[in-house]
Amino acid sequence: MDSISLFVEVVLIDDGSRDDTALRIRQLALTDNRYHGVFLSRNHGHQLALTAGIAAARGSEALFIIDGDLQDPPELLPEFYKLYKEGNDVVYAVRRKRKEGFIKRMGYHLFYRLLSVISYVDIPLDSGDFALISRRVADVMNKMPEESRYLRGMRSWIGFRQIGFEYERSSRVAGESKYSFKQLFRLAYNGIFNFSEFPIKFMSRTGVAAILISLVYFVIVVVKKLFFAHVIEGFTSLLFVIILFSGVQLLALGIIGEYVLRIFFQSKNRPLYIIKEEIVNREYI
Repeated sequence: MDSISLFVEVVLIDDGSRDDTALRIRQLALTDNRYHGVFLSRNHGHQLALTAGIAAARGSEALFIIDGDLQDPPELLPEFYKLYKEGNDVVYAVRRKRKEGFIKRMGYHLFYRLLSVISYVDIPLDSGDFALISRRVADVMNKMPEESRYLRGMRSWIGFRQIGFEYERSSRVAGESKYSFKQLFRLAYNGIFNFSEFPIKFMSRTGVAAILISLVYFVIVVVKKLFFAHVIEGFTSLLFVIILFSGVQLLALGIIGEYVLRIFFQSKNRPLYIIKEEIVNREYI
């Protein structure tokens, strides 16, 4: 940060850490007025922690969003800022090459391409939350109340002029990612259910397909009865129909349940996160 000839405020979010992260943030915020410490009451998750940071940042021009593990290089800020000054409201990073394990890399690759196909919003391939956004984009994001957040999708939905910047992401220097497979799947669900009509359309199309299959099967049975004097064994036919329609119904209930659950949590109107403590240099305001 010292090498950047810009006036920068660094907002550090402690998302319910259990190590000495909070202590280090507190020391920085108390001794250097460029640092702004925000301490959440518990672990609210990656997307809500970033949401808290966007809401807390007071920069009047632009916000640079970056994870604390520094796998995404902060040295790219001047490059991002240059593209921003050219009239882009969003400068998002595009990962040219990932350094995770094969399974994760393949999962990311397939998910981004699946979401690109089914989403009603043009979400750039291989782009994460690492980005520089203008103040007006940040203000719109702060007004978006959804509980199950997918920030890169929200960022794309807002619109304005956006541009990608390709870079090669480095390997993690120390520690391990706190993003478990369960959390990654939850993030993927948020992307699919929040920015795609595919689940509902898939459910209805599956229902139509099941009906057509059943009708074809019925025609085959009638033809065999009329012309070949032979009917397929009743138990086999009944078992086929039960399994087919039971599977379709359970799938439909699961998809409907996912939407109902999201509506249920959203209807509670709880705050997205709770700030336990905030250390900020008031002279900056």
